[in-house]
Amino acid sequence: MTGARVASVHASAVLTGNRAVLIRGPSGAGKSRLAFDLILAGRSGQIPPSLLVGDDRVHLEARNGQLVVRPARELAGLIEIRGLGIRRCDFAGEAIVGLVVDLDAPDAERLPPPEALAARIDGIEIPRIPVGAGHAALPLVIAALTMTASSSSDRPSADCSKGIGNHISSTLATE
Repeated sequence: MTGARVASVHASAVLTGNRAVLIRGPSGAGKSRLAFDLILAGRSGQIPPSLLVGDDRVHLEARNGQLVVRPARELAGLIEIRGLGIRRCDFAGEAIVGLVVDLDAPDAERLPPPEALAARIDGIEIPRIPVGAGHAALPLVIAALTMTASSSSDRPSADCSKGIGNHISSTLATE
C-alpha cells in the first residue's frame, strides 16, 4: 500500500484491453449483466479481450495520477449471472480505470453535454457514459471502446447541408 485512501464501492469492473470499465449504478440496474456482456463481447472479438476485475464490490485507489480498481478479496473471481446464480470465472487482480459507465444515470441525455461525459473520482478525470434507465448500455460501451475520438464532431458532417440528422462516422479505432 502507498498510504493512499482505498475506497470500497458498490460497482463492477471489467478489464478490456489495457483499461478497465468501471460500472456504477443502483442495485438492480444491471451492473453484473453489463460486466458479463463485456466479457462475452471480448470473447467474440467485438472488443479487445475482456476479463472480470470484480462484481458487486470493488476497491478504488488513486495511484500516480490514475485510478486503480481491484476486486473485493472475498468476491474475487465471482460474478452473478441472473438465472444461473453466482459463477466463478477468471479475473484480473487490478487494472487502471479508463471508462466509467453510470447506469440509471439521471443526467443521461440523447446528446449529452461535454461535462456529462467525464467523471472525477479522487481528483482523477475519467471518460464517462451516463446511461438512462431502460436503455441498453452495451452498444454505447462498445462504441466508446471501438470508435476513435475523431468520429464524434461538434460540426455536422459535410454531406448534411441542413445540419440535422445523425452524423455518425464509420471510422473505427485500429488499436
